[in-house]
Amino acid sequence: MRGANGGANLFALRSHNTALVLGLLRTAGAEGISRLELAERTGLTPQAVSKITARLREEGLAAEAGHRASTGGKPRTVLRLVPEAGHAVGVHLDRDELRAVLADLDGTVVARRRAPLDLGAGAEAVLGRVASVVEELAAVVPGRGSGASLLGVGVALPGPLDHRRGVLHRVTGFPEWDGFPLRDALSELLSQRLGAVPVVVDKDTNAVALGLAVGGEGGSFAYLHLGTGLGAGLVIGGSVHRGPRTGAGEFGHQVVQLDGPPCGCGDRGCVEALCLAAVARGETAEAARVLGTGAANLVGLLDIDRVLLGGRTVEGDPEPFVREVRAVLEARARRTGEEGVPVRVVPGEGRGVAEGAAELVLAPVFGRDG
Repeated sequence: MRGANGGANLFALRSHNTALVLGLLRTAGAEGISRLELAERTGLTPQAVSKITARLREEGLAAEAGHRASTGGKPRTVLRLVPEAGHAVGVHLDRDELRAVLADLDGTVVARRRAPLDLGAGAEAVLGRVASVVEELAAVVPGRGSGASLLGVGVALPGPLDHRRGVLHRVTGFPEWDGFPLRDALSELLSQRLGAVPVVVDKDTNAVALGLAVGGEGGSFAYLHLGTGLGAGLVIGGSVHRGPRTGAGEFGHQVVQLDGPPCGCGDRGCVEALCLAAVARGETAEAARVLGTGAANLVGLLDIDRVLLGGRTVEGDPEPFVREVRAVLEARARRTGEEGVPVRVVPGEGRGVAEGAAELVLAPVFGRDG
């Protein structure tokens, strides 16, 4: 299962049955889980589970975590995931800043980096900066040279983009990125420095939504991210909804005022343009009411369970955003006679996108593609 660069082969790890077992090991945590329980919960035969866990132990991805009493016979051996056996780098490319994390198999962050960035500086400069940060974090992996694995790099940035091909579309304010093959270009650059490293690219909002879903945020929800731009990550029935062209979640560019101000996307009266203009004027409550109007449209369209708020603008002054968005949604609920939708801020102090980007790599290893 070792790749040519000494790391674990991501695609070998992603076989369906192995992913099922790894997912349960991850969920079980340090307490572990027995082979019998693994067989019961996966529907696999005990023999199949024994083969998979033996291979995982041989690769250093699983280890014994003691024994547990059984109803009869000898105590059951309990297995646990070995978090330090694999790592992923998550990178958040914002319009003016880069944040990156190194996360182990549990998703626990073991190192961070943060630096200013000009997304308009050109592909060569931006990718060079990203590659340097990834190289720095890869050097932090314990025992990197003796077999510890870097499973891949997840990159999250403003959309729209093609998630499957890793190709950017027209990022608002940065038209020069339109059509740029970010995934392949970064993968090629990293291969020159670190050997073969898989790269996954997605929108910043989808990365956060995935991180929340993996972390236990159940049901259907919308994550609304207001920072240098405005977007949404949508989770429907526990899975990130990207749409057939992976373009879902362009929340900021819904038109709510036909004769409104021009938006960087080329339209007029977009939620993003109105929100950012109100923020620039210092009218936080107005920005929040506009955000609430867009959120109410989502609730009406998708019948979601809750609305989650994040992004540096919200995190800088969360109370008025929660208050005003909630007020708009409560007014809608009174008009329709429907049950109200909860609103809350996602904690994270700006770290959620980079951590979610790491989950773009880690989640499929454990049987979650979104």
